[in-house]
Amino acid sequence: MSALVTSNAIWYVMRGSGVVSLLLLTGVVGLGIATSRRWSPKRTPRFVTAGLHRSIALLSVVFVALHVLSAVFDPYAVVGVAAVFVPFVAGRSAFWVGFGALSLDLVVALIVSSLLRSHLSPRLWRGVHWLAYAAWPLALAHGVGMGSDNGTIWLQAIAAACVGTVLALVGWRLGERARGPKRLERRPVPRLAEDLQ
Repeated sequence: MSALVTSNAIWYVMRGSGVVSLLLLTGVVGLGIATSRRWSPKRTPRFVTAGLHRSIALLSVVFVALHVLSAVFDPYAVVGVAAVFVPFVAGRSAFWVGFGALSLDLVVALIVSSLLRSHLSPRLWRGVHWLAYAAWPLALAHGVGMGSDNGTIWLQAIAAACVGTVLALVGWRLGERARGPKRLERRPVPRLAEDLQ
């Protein structure tokens, strides 16, 4: 483990897992917005979209955990365990690390409330779930403001794509809400035995 820490590998793991986490969190937010209107692609049952949302959320938790652990073990990042959970107490880059800590705190609250969902009122669970949407812009701010890659074109392009995706889905969601609830397609009910043939 010490060879991994003293090499640049831990730095690459930290940066790579951070970028992958941002992409996965964008997917989670996007699917969360889409499934809130019970959207699913044509000819696909809704449970597939909900299952994909849940699977990407779990995968994002794995990458966030990898990102946090590698940041704690990286000797150059100088992120203590307290700074991971307590916002704005890090020694270096406390502002940007604080955004990451706030985002992580919201994700942890979402995980805990989801595990305890059967013991919570639907209103409380939904409130925590809605609050978790704030984890995405905080993670985005953390990623864009932190580290040596923050001025690179590739990271700015990824951040812009994530912002564009979420804004487009929010616009779609607001447009759907303005149109009102979806109406189910009604088919004529057969009245006579001859109509059934």
